[in-house]
Amino acid sequence: MRALLLDLDDTLLDYSGGVDAHWEAAVAACAPPGLDRMKLLIALAETRRWFWDDPDRHRRERVNMLAAWRHIAEYALERTGVEADGLAEAIAHDFAARRRDAMRLFPDTVESLERLRRRGIPLALVTNGDASQQRDKIERHDLGRFFDVVLIEGEFGVGKPEEIVYRHALRALGAPPEEAWMAGDHLEFDVDAPQRLGLHGVWIDRAGHGLPAGSRVRPHRVVRSLRELVEAPG
Repeated sequence: MRALLLDLDDTLLDYSGGVDAHWEAAVAACAPPGLDRMKLLIALAETRRWFWDDPDRHRRERVNMLAAWRHIAEYALERTGVEADGLAEAIAHDFAARRRDAMRLFPDTVESLERLRRRGIPLALVTNGDASQQRDKIERHDLGRFFDVVLIEGEFGVGKPEEIVYRHALRALGAPPEEAWMAGDHLEFDVDAPQRLGLHGVWIDRAGHGLPAGSRVRPHRVVRSLRELVEAPG
């Protein structure tokens, strides 16, 4: 490993933990008396799956997450026959605040990044998503000091899995693909696409679920944590 590209959400930062509870709390805080909260929560769960399962909508919406959460709340309220006037906006803002307050680095993140820096390995942080939210995460958790390059989709204008993203990071690091690794939790964005360019792809499977049945992606390594990758020989 002569250079390492790293994902942010659910790789260095626990982004998905507690999502269901935060939607539930936002509904409880914002819903007016008489609204069937359970019905709305069911509609929210169904809407979230539908909303993010479409690749084109995912790519389009993830660069403005507050608007995406508002759209999800709007669609869910429509499903339940409730007028979304002002309520969707309130739920989205409440949810966003709860998510921001709850997000934490994984326990192994800082230690692992420090070890990589001591080893002199050039590092690039390559993350999709909303420019302001991703930059806020990086600054609040003091991650920028570890990275030679920070590439955020909302700032760069293009996101993973487009080739230009990985190639730009590699050029900035001065590393050829065959000497670089990419690690993250997303099989397509952090493993498959980099591998097609010649990088080593590492899947960080923190939950330990293993590769999905029928997955065509074959990571060079599967690890449960960033620490495990840093400690692995070779």
